[in-house]
Amino acid sequence: MLKQVDVETLSPNVFQAIGRQWMLVSAGSQSACNTMTASWGGLGILWNKPAATAYIRPQRYTKEFLDREEYFTLSFLPEQYRKALAYCGSHSGRDGDKWEGSGLTPAFTQQGVPYVKEAELVLVVRKQFCQQMDPACILDEQVLAKDYPNRDYHYIYIGEIVAAYQEG
Repeated sequence: MLKQVDVETLSPNVFQAIGRQWMLVSAGSQSACNTMTASWGGLGILWNKPAATAYIRPQRYTKEFLDREEYFTLSFLPEQYRKALAYCGSHSGRDGDKWEGSGLTPAFTQQGVPYVKEAELVLVVRKQFCQQMDPACILDEQVLAKDYPNRDYHYIYIGEIVAAYQEG
């Protein structure tokens, strides 16, 4: 069961949690929502507030929900859900019910923001910034060749972490 905690008391290794464990980015409402696996992101302080960053490609279905809503969540799941995370990263919610296909359960905060019920840590994020990456600002040409052969540059979403829920 998740309980609300002070964001400053969190102790996960963010490099492990985001880069190796992956996370699910969820957005939408109780009437329609979607989630996607992400392994690019960050946590830190911006504008004197705890902040989270997520990077979303323009073709991702979840982006439509992120653009429409004020809030999104980042859900971190235990290793036993690795197959579900892989499913959410390789299937689109446009093509079918991703929740059913992954075996994961959508849940909602009191404000109606979707998150993944099976998570051991959930961050609720209020959007404060969104901009597409400008390829002219990517200084490492190898990144352009390796990560953007289709020129589908990520959108950067940065938001204030307004709540954190952790198992315990």
